[in-house]
Amino acid sequence: MKQEILEVFDNTYPDRDYTIEIVNPEFTSVCPKTGLPDFGTITVSYIPDKTCIELKSLKYYFLEFRNAGIFYENVTNRILDDLVAVSSPRSMTVRTEWKARGGITETVTVSHNASA
Repeated sequence: MKQEILEVFDNTYPDRDYTIEIVNPEFTSVCPKTGLPDFGTITVSYIPDKTCIELKSLKYYFLEFRNAGIFYENVTNRILDDLVAVSSPRSMTVRTEWKARGGITETVTVSHNASA
């Protein structure tokens, strides 16, 4: 996954705390064990500081995972790490909810807080 795909733009209201929530209900990746596709919903919630994440670049970033063999936990943590690196938010939470495979679903949530 190429972090350099991600773009940001200046936050017009950096003195105000507000939450941006981005939902991608059509996220796909590949199970590294079986090679079968994984389908999930990615939700990114963040309080921006000086910059906001540009959505078109985020869409293309998410598409980078489509053929990647990667575990759910790694997807979630990688997305958080990359988004924090490019946007330096005050706080951010990434939640991934995965469709059932073999009758089991999984949800992974990871957070970042700049003041911590």
